[in-house]
Amino acid sequence: MAGLSLRCGDCGVLLRSVEEAQAHAEATNHANFSESTEAVLNLVCAACGKPCRSQTEVDLHTKRTGHTEFTDKTMEAAKPIDLEAAPPKPAGKAMDVDASASAEPQEMVAPEVNKEMLADLEAMGFTTARATRALHFSGNSTIEGAINWLSEHQEDPDIDEPLLVPANTITEANKPSLSPEEMKIKAQELRERARKKKEEEERRMEREREKERIRIGKELLEAKRIEEDNERKRMIELRRLEKEEEKRAREKIRQKLEEDKAERRRKLGLPPEDPAAPKPSAPPPVEEKKSALPVRPATKAERMRDCLRNLKQQNKDDDAKVKRAFQTLLTYIGNVAKNPDEEKFRKIRLSNATFQERVGNLHGGIEFLQLCGFEKLEGNEFLFLARDKVDKAVLNTAGAELNSAITNPFFGVL
Repeated sequence: MAGLSLRCGDCGVLLRSVEEAQAHAEATNHANFSESTEAVLNLVCAACGKPCRSQTEVDLHTKRTGHTEFTDKTMEAAKPIDLEAAPPKPAGKAMDVDASASAEPQEMVAPEVNKEMLADLEAMGFTTARATRALHFSGNSTIEGAINWLSEHQEDPDIDEPLLVPANTITEANKPSLSPEEMKIKAQELRERARKKKEEEERRMEREREKERIRIGKELLEAKRIEEDNERKRMIELRRLEKEEEKRAREKIRQKLEEDKAERRRKLGLPPEDPAAPKPSAPPPVEEKKSALPVRPATKAERMRDCLRNLKQQNKDDDAKVKRAFQTLLTYIGNVAKNPDEEKFRKIRLSNATFQERVGNLHGGIEFLQLCGFEKLEGNEFLFLARDKVDKAVLNTAGAELNSAITNPFFGVL
């Protein structure tokens, strides 16, 4: 099988062609290359289309842009290596072993760059290594050229490593083509351009966050609507079941009356009543005169009183439990009324053993707290009274009803 890449034996990097291997050899002085059947990795960003040749490049691109989706096009871009070109050899090396043994290693030194432009780039926030590479590879011409080179090569794996070049390739740094005033103006323009780009990105992110807030708000409203619909259906079904139960109770009472009537006739010696005999016609129903006054809805105090009355009637055989429940409710209400700013008095854990024993397991206890303003939160785990919903008048009314229920011995009896 023909090779799909050339592997550098010194550093292990995979190269697509002989030309890339030659360029790698000139840059690193590596000379040990071999043909490999492993294709060069080609991961293309799904968002911007940038190709990445290693996982390191993928990580750097994700850190810079936030893009996480990459398409593996390694096999699509893989092509057999054309070995017609001469194998790459580093410049200055002899072809035979004897010549290479006699050749002296070249001295590697830092390149010479324009000191003023280097200082300007460092003042902009670039590291010395990055600024030196940018000036060297952009020809020491302009600051803008160096910044453009940095923007194109900021994901290079060796971008932060000190640059070393052969000593015989060092040339005198080119003089800047711009005057100091023009350089300052250009640098200011570049800073302004970067600032505007950052502001535009922040505005875009704010628009995305606003869209997300709107979406979450709509979902919450829809969930609340569904919950209200389910509650309404549940109440309708509950009323239907109550009507059926009432109908069965009336039928049972009617049958009991018929049996009692037949028993009385038997004791009096009268013959059983003939079911086929015509029954006396009932008097015409008297049409009730409808009142023109509207029905007054129950006040919150009356609803609180009903909750306490139901609680006592459901536990009429245990006065101690009822009194303890009333006193516990009075404690909760009193704490909120005295310390409305303390959240610990406005939040009750429903799973608390003491609360369940004294109030939660008794019918009407939680409903009474809800009438005082408490609401169920976090999957019905807590009862919570928001600070802006604390109503002193409602709390005083609740306290008065509880005191009346505790001190009145005839409360809930009738």
